[in-house]
Amino acid sequence: MTRNPGRKQSGVVIGVAVLLAVVALPLVRAQQVASQTQNIPAYHSTAPKGALPPVLAAESFTDPLTKKAYAYAAKMKPVLYQLPCYCHCDQAVGHTSLLSCYRDKHGAECEICKKELFYAYEQNRSGKSAPQIREGIVRGEWQKVDLGKYAPPLVSGKQ
Repeated sequence: MTRNPGRKQSGVVIGVAVLLAVVALPLVRAQQVASQTQNIPAYHSTAPKGALPPVLAAESFTDPLTKKAYAYAAKMKPVLYQLPCYCHCDQAVGHTSLLSCYRDKHGAECEICKKELFYAYEQNRSGKSAPQIREGIVRGEWQKVDLGKYAPPLVSGKQ
């Protein structure tokens, strides 16, 4: 019987590679999650105690999408208070949650703020709590929101 030492070595190499994959992949995934959670923008972890300040009036905007965003924000202040905003306006302008974006004109100018707001609106309507919505935002689910769904269609011949 002839032995093939090269074959035995390749089996060991494959075994080590499989072992590394089994051990390393969960560690890499854990690192990715930790990195993601370390970069979560500012938010309030609990529901507000007491009344919240108003958001800007929807009627002060001419763009229909922005009007709708501010109207929804006015109805969802306690939820938005508990959500981060991934445009990182917490660092840029000192916002403390997604609600802050709608207390000034920032929400009118930022697509990220609008996507997160409409994501929160959809999730809230489906019965999810603010912490559950926040988990989805942290996972990046807001990025799938189609803002065109909330904007009225263009009338033929007008722009």
